[in-house]
Amino acid sequence: MASTPIGPSASPGPSTPGGPLAKIDPALLRIRTIRFGQYDIKTWYDAPFPEEYASIPDGRLWICEFCLKYMKSRFGAGRHRMKCKARHPPGDEIYRDGAISIFEVDGRRNKIYCQNLCLLSKMFLDHKSLFYDVEPFLFYVITEVDDFGARFVGYFSKEKRSPKDYNVSCIMTLPVRQRQGWGNLLIDFSYLLSKKEQRLGSPEKPLSSLGALGYKNYWTLAVYRYLESAPEKIRLEGK
Repeated sequence: MASTPIGPSASPGPSTPGGPLAKIDPALLRIRTIRFGQYDIKTWYDAPFPEEYASIPDGRLWICEFCLKYMKSRFGAGRHRMKCKARHPPGDEIYRDGAISIFEVDGRRNKIYCQNLCLLSKMFLDHKSLFYDVEPFLFYVITEVDDFGARFVGYFSKEKRSPKDYNVSCIMTLPVRQRQGWGNLLIDFSYLLSKKEQRLGSPEKPLSSLGALGYKNYWTLAVYRYLESAPEKIRLEGK
């Protein structure tokens, strides 16, 4: 499906309720831009890719939007595109609503995909520390489906067995997909999973700056929606 690529300037920078985060000098980043599907996206932080990726042409990494394999060049990405048969994340599709689809991916069964996903997200999350030890986690990948396949939008991960009932360990939406409601949908889905598991559910603490902003926005909207149809003289007891 042809569309016009969006340049790096369309990738919003990190921000917090109190203002922008301290930006890392792009010259210090080993990878300054990723080519992801039709998008060129400026990276915000460094990620621990193998040493051979320390010096790549123009500081640009090419990533397959379906299997998340990363490559050094346009040529390599073109060859991969001709051979790659993936059209959606591995794992089970557990939710579908029109063009929106969510896949549950097991870190043990799909180790390489989940490791690549963690490396991708590190370039946009300042506090992310999990990269290769993915086996104890489940990853919930949200996609937008078109005639070609299920295109990656974002994800959240959670521990398979969390003693504190955390329902989110890490959450990320691609910068070019932010401010479109995808983050709220991911958060809402995490609470629906907790409800199905008959757990209270809560994101892992402490929240990152962007995470705190996302949850504040989610709960603000949730309270407004409740108040729209709530009875008069609401009491917190029993709610």
